[in-house]
Parts: sequence; structure tokens; C-alpha cells
Amino acid sequence: MAGAWGKPHMSPESLSGKRRLEPDQEPQPQEAGPSGPRTEEEGALTRDEYEEDSSDEEDIRNTVGNVPLAWYDDFPHVGYDLDGKRIYKPLRTRDELDQFLDKMDDPDFWRTVQDKMTGRDLRLSDEQVALVQRLQRGQFGDLGFNPYEPAVDFFSGDIMIHPVTNRPADKRSFIPSLIEKEKVSRMVHAIKMGWIKPRRPQDPTPSFYDLWAQEDPNAVLGRHKMHVPAPKLALPGHAESYNPPPEYLPTEEERLAWMQQEPCERKLNFLPQKFPSLRTVPAYGRFIQERFERCLDLYLCPRQRKMRVNVDPEDLIPKLPRPRDLQPFPVCQALVYRGHSDLVRCLSVSPGGQWLASGSDDGSLRLWEVATARCMRTVLVGGVVRSIAWNPNPAICLIAAAMDDAVLLLNPALGDRLLVGSTDQLLDAFTPPEEPTLQPARWLEASEEERQGGLRLRICHSKPVTQVTWHGRGDYLAVVLSSPGHTQVLIHQLSRRRSQSPFRRSHGQVQCVAFHPTRPFLLVASQRSVRIYHLLRQELTKKLMPNCKWVSSLAVHPAGDNIICGSYDSKLVWFDLDLSTKPYKVLRHHKKALRAVAFHPRYPLFASGSDDGSVIVCHGMVYNDLLQNPLLVPVKVLKGHTLTRDLGVLDVAFHPTQPWIFSSGADGTIRLFS
Repeated sequence: MAGAWGKPHMSPESLSGKRRLEPDQEPQPQEAGPSGPRTEEEGALTRDEYEEDSSDEEDIRNTVGNVPLAWYDDFPHVGYDLDGKRIYKPLRTRDELDQFLDKMDDPDFWRTVQDKMTGRDLRLSDEQVALVQRLQRGQFGDLGFNPYEPAVDFFSGDIMIHPVTNRPADKRSFIPSLIEKEKVSRMVHAIKMGWIKPRRPQDPTPSFYDLWAQEDPNAVLGRHKMHVPAPKLALPGHAESYNPPPEYLPTEEERLAWMQQEPCERKLNFLPQKFPSLRTVPAYGRFIQERFERCLDLYLCPRQRKMRVNVDPEDLIPKLPRPRDLQPFPVCQALVYRGHSDLVRCLSVSPGGQWLASGSDDGSLRLWEVATARCMRTVLVGGVVRSIAWNPNPAICLIAAAMDDAVLLLNPALGDRLLVGSTDQLLDAFTPPEEPTLQPARWLEASEEERQGGLRLRICHSKPVTQVTWHGRGDYLAVVLSSPGHTQVLIHQLSRRRSQSPFRRSHGQVQCVAFHPTRPFLLVASQRSVRIYHLLRQELTKKLMPNCKWVSSLAVHPAGDNIICGSYDSKLVWFDLDLSTKPYKVLRHHKKALRAVAFHPRYPLFASGSDDGSVIVCHGMVYNDLLQNPLLVPVKVLKGHTLTRDLGVLDVAFHPTQPWIFSSGADGTIRLFS
């Protein structure tokens, strides 16, 4: 009883060790006196309780207790020692290759285990290895334990006078239980009420049934109008007789021909043979196979005839208007603009529709007259022109071209001389501020020699420029840089010659940008999404998910409520901004990657150019009624470009006033379709 009142736990070995004496030691007599027991008690209080504890079952360095060690997975330590200090986990940076090298080099690797309490590697001694091996063989852990010692009976075989136990019998052994009586009464009442039903003996016979047993016409299956009866075997003919007529016996040629045929092509699945008597007929070799096929016929045969719905495939196609009712749209090739010696990456049409500008990989920028396909001027820029944009303001005669890491602003000096002069006056009227501000781009004036070539300003950036586009009013232009980070998109103001980076962080690699035609929105297309930002509020308005692998191009409808996106996985996606952030329609007309998409400024037309060398023109009518969805109808496939380096059409642009479309290709030509 004393051990249950809070005395420290001691192992049996330690308890026995206190009273066991060595053979060569004599028991010392105790001194009698009043101070003897008190001195022994004081010694027991000052003695350390772990001093004589010989138990090695637990490592006393870690006193975390019997708690799940998974609690320490997110901590650098695995427990606490006796002083309350943390026991840190050992650094384990070894991979499988290091473990394999240790296994090859360390001869004691096979006896090294990990201690889960401390997380350290322990080397098992020979005694511990022998203990593990004995336990694996199903033997006792103690080597000196003999499981076959003679048993000592607790009860002797002699008849004793007094019983071993004289405990009186319980009351429940001779008085019926009231609780059991209540349970039995409840079960009897449930059986009478039918709540508990006795178990019925199971029928050992298998439950097989015939699928075609109900062949009676009065049966439910037989009364069905479209009931199909069970297929019946064909009656045997003369060929199946054991003594058929001579005309049914095959010749040697017919036998060889039958052997060479496929089993499904044979008229008979056996060869007729003649036997002198029925006793000489051998066993049929295909009996089991034919019985199996007969079972399959009965099992898989339809039991009800269903009328097949005859649908005209033409009725499944949506009713679309005929293309001839949707004219005008470009139908044939009218002019070819030749002059570039390398692929033409970009093109742009003047606001009046009289001039055309194109940029190529041959390091030149050419200006064409639309009506005659005559090259009016060639500007050598000394690099690849990746993007070009004509200022949409008809009062300004200016072209922005992206070349390497700079944006070139050129005055083409075509058309009205007053307009050309007013544009130069507008650029020369700028006065630089007294204190220059830090900008992400540098504005440089053109030299006198460059001004004669048409160059007016040069905007230098730190990274290559991939796209340039103008705002509808012609004062702002946005550029896209091929650099990771938040400075991929920059906005330049022409009148004040200022540059700014509108974003603080990046949401992926930007492919192209576009200004909204009527609202202060900026559309930024990354690889997997299109984000619409409000420039005045400086916030994200909407995020569109095209469900494409890689967005390549972007165009905004002149009304501003619909946009189209082209992708490198041959998809053209139409978005209705008032409807949803998911695509309204996905068009898969092209066979290869889309390079450019464009809307017509006046007519309900949009087009896409692809690497398959074709330009597909579609009719896209947008209604003022919000309840009526846009009507999208492909009307014409225009072909003319030849594939070069697996590239086809690189850019498309509509004429601002006429239903014409321009396309530039990798074959170095520009084609006008009217």
C-alpha cells in the first residue's frame, strides 16, 4: 500500500539490490538508539532517486514524456533534458546517395538505428544485436530464462480438510435477475408486434433462372409491342448428317480453300464427313465452344426493339445567315506590296487610309501608298522593327516604331504639308523642365542627319521593346518590354515627354497591351489571362480567363464591350465584357498558331492571321440590345502568303474606311484583300 501513495518508481532490480548482500559481506548489526531510524530517513531524503535506478528502458536525457513526437515536427528541437534545456535535432542533410556511400564504407551501418526520442544515430552493441535476433526467431529475450522448467502446482493432489477459499456465494447466483427478465419481456413484446422476425433458414440451392422463360405471349415481356423473342438455333441440314449425300462432300480443292479462309468468312463452321455407321462417329471437337457461343447469344441478345431516331445531320448545325447576306467583306487579293527582303513583322495604316507603314527584319521601315502599292519612302533604322503604330489622331502625322531597346518617333512627311509642319511645330514647342525627374526611359532628340531621314525623337529603354500602341487621342503610347518584373509595361506622354511605370508588381510575362477606345482602361494580356486596369482609380477592374496555353495577340472592339484574343494553340477567343469573365465563344478555324487579330473600325468584321498562311475574316455583329448575344459567322478564308521558316501571316490590319484588309507575311510581302 505504501507504493501507491506517491513514492518514486523503482525497478525490481533496484529494490532487490538494496536488500541483497554480496557473498563475502557480513550483515552489520544496527546500533540501537533513538537516533537510528531518524538518521536513516534523512539519508533516504538526501539520496538522489535516479542514483540507484538501473532501468535502461528510456533515455533520461529526453524528458518530454509519453507524447506524440509528431508535435515537434515543426520545431528545431525534439524535447528537453533534465535541466530544462532544448535537445536540438541533429542536422540531417544526407540524401540517398550519401546513405548508400555510408552503407558501403561503414562496416557498422547495418547495426546503426535512429533514436526517435533524441533523433540521433545509435550503434547497437553485440548484446543488443543478439537480443534482436532472438526476438526475431521467436525466442525469449532473457538468455538465462528456461521456458521448460518443471511446473509447481498451486493446488496439491491431497484432499485437504479446509477449502482454499471460504467466500460465501453471491445473491445473484440463486435469485433470478430482474434486468434480464425485463430484457426478455421486451424481446417477447417485439416478437409479438412483428418488430423482430425470426431468422429463416437459408435455401442452399443456387438461384439460377432462365432469361427466356417467359416466352408466353400473355406474359408481361411477351405483351410488349417491341418484344424480341429468344434466338433459336437453325435446324440441322443434310451437311450435318453422318452419311451426307455425295454432292455435300467437299473435294480436295474445296477443303484447301476452306482451310485458308477466315473463320468469319466460312459458310459452314465444319467440314461434312461421311461415316459408315453412327457408332464410328467420333466426339465433336467444337461442342464446348458452340455451347458457349449459344449461351452468349442468349445472354447478349436484345430483348426489346427500340426505334432509332433518324436525325438529319443538317438539323444539328446552327442556323446561320449566308455569307452573301453579310457583305461587304474582303473576298480576293487585290495588290501585293513587294520590297522587303526579309519577313515583315508588323504594319499599320494611317488614319485617313491613304498610306501604309511596314517594319521588317531587314532593318528598314517602308511607307507605301495604299492605292498603287508604290513604296514612297524607305527609312533604314539599323535593326529589326518588331512593332509599328501610326498615330490615330488625324491632326498629327507621326509613326512610332519599336526597334531593339528604343521607340522611334518618325514624321513620314507624306500627304498634307501643313499637317507635316504642324506636327514638327508641336514637337519643337516642348520646353524641358528646370529640374529633370527620374524616369524609366530617356527621351533623346534626333540629330540633324536623322531629322532629314524623318526621325524626330528616340525613347531609349533598358530592355528590348516588343510592342508599341497608341491611345485613341494620340498623346499617350504604351510599350511592352521583354524583361521580367513590374517594369514590363511603360506609358509615355508625348506632349510632356514623360514616362511612367503604372504597375508595382508583375503578374507573369506580358505579351501585349491595348487601350480601351472610350474608357480609361488598359488591357494587359499575359500568357494565361487578360487583366483590365482602371487608369484613373489605379485598380484592377476585371480578370479574363481565355483558357489558352499562350495568348499571342489582343484586339478591342470599337464599341469597347467585346475583345478577341489569339493564342499559339490555334484558338480565337471572343469575350463579352458585360456577360462574363469566361469566353463567350472559342473559334478553332486555324490549324496552326495565331499571330495577329484585328477589328474593323466601322464594319462588323474581325480577322485573324495564322502560321498556316491564311487569313480568316469573320462577321461579328454586336447588338445594342443587351439581351441579344453577338452574332459570329466566319465568311471568308483568304490565302496568298507562302510559308517561310514554318511562319505564315505575322500581322493583319483593316483599312479604316473600306472593307479591306492588309496582311504581312514571312515571305517578305504585304497583301491587300478587297
